Amino acid sequence: MTTRPRFVWGASTSAFQIEGAAHRDGRADSIWDVYLRAPGRGSHNDTADIACDHYRRDADDVTLMRDLGLDAYRFSIAWPRVLPQGRGAANEAGLAFYDRLIDALLAAGIEPWLCLYHWDLPQALGELGGWQNRDIAGWFADYTALVARRYGDRVKRFATFNEPGVFTLFGYGLGWHAPGVADKAALHQAIHHVNLSHGRAVDVLRRDVVGASIGAIHNRQPCYPCTSSPEDAAAALRLAAYWNDAFPFPQAFACYPPALRDAVTPYVRPDDMAQIGRPVDWFGLNHYSPHYVKADTNLIGASFGPPPQAVPRSAIGWPVVPDAFRETLVDIDQRFRIPIYVMENGTAAADVIDPAGDIQDDDRIRYLKAYITAMEQAIAAGADVRGYFVWSLMDNFEWGAGYSQRFGIVYVDHATQRRIPKASARWYAEMIAARRSPDDPAGPHNRAEE
Repeated sequence: MTTRPRFVWGASTSAFQIEGAAHRDGRADSIWDVYLRAPGRGSHNDTADIACDHYRRDADDVTLMRDLGLDAYRFSIAWPRVLPQGRGAANEAGLAFYDRLIDALLAAGIEPWLCLYHWDLPQALGELGGWQNRDIAGWFADYTALVARRYGDRVKRFATFNEPGVFTLFGYGLGWHAPGVADKAALHQAIHHVNLSHGRAVDVLRRDVVGASIGAIHNRQPCYPCTSSPEDAAAALRLAAYWNDAFPFPQAFACYPPALRDAVTPYVRPDDMAQIGRPVDWFGLNHYSPHYVKADTNLIGASFGPPPQAVPRSAIGWPVVPDAFRETLVDIDQRFRIPIYVMENGTAAADVIDPAGDIQDDDRIRYLKAYITAMEQAIAAGADVRGYFVWSLMDNFEWGAGYSQRFGIVYVDHATQRRIPKASARWYAEMIAARRSPDDPAGPHNRAEE
């Protein structure tokens, strides 16, 4: 008889979305800083220059996490904070910030989960072609080595990338995100070079971090056609190839999915696929809702359409379909056969401070209950799910949506930076505590296995 490791309950954030201090202590621009300076690219022309001011309030934020009873915290390193030019000389002040954060997490009994890349490419590398430039695989490997050697004595959980399917498709294919490119060749170059960078980073982490536990974080969700038309059915398959398979498929099986193979092959050199297909230890999943897809004239022939009228929606119009989450977890388990950690799941809600000074976000609590129940159903069906990280710890900068969407379980007044735990934060803390009851200290998911 063997026993699973204790189920991990955590919360996630990303550097660009919370840190602020965009021009402090040697940090240089990322592609997102530059992208957002163009009028109309962010909601209300918002920028992340201040964000949640986490760079100066990190100690208080770790106290929030401790009070929630989190097992783990997933954060990202800002590449332009530690390597302002993306390569070359490191920035000691930036490196020291993450030393302080990691040490504070460990002192609070919270395991740090470090993501190397959450979309904020140094602008200096963007000017050299960014993810279109094959040389970036070497630059990323060098950056990984810097991070691994600096923090690998204290951090063992590493993710190479967060949502590569999103930042390549939106940034290089559809032009909706930084760097704002809409070009088919650029998209397929970026896909391959990100995959190649992932493989190089896995090798570096295996070499430089004793006991490293390595994964990548993918946004994976079913793609349903909006209508019964053959055109929408074909569009749903095309979007699924880019969204769901362009990264986990080659990383697991050392080949591209058939729908993308011809488009990516011109950029593949001998031995690339072996380099990409390095074994990893876990599959990181971000999931919010399924996609409903319609045919389009854009370069992938597909775009996002409305869900059926009967499907419930969140405050920002995203479908709420817990069954799709359960099905996705079971599908990942059957396809990839490695442990799964849910690294992002949550919802935006219309959060307001009531006269008593509280935020009663019942819609979010209902969402989290439904999705965690769906996850438990997947586990009961045999899916090897070992952790759940809510998105997000706090209200943050939501890329093109700026500060107009609140995903946090902690409210942030962006004018004053005051933090107020919402009702969902209290609910989440109580749920975690209940999983640690004296009668079942390891939680309900740690069943014995033959």
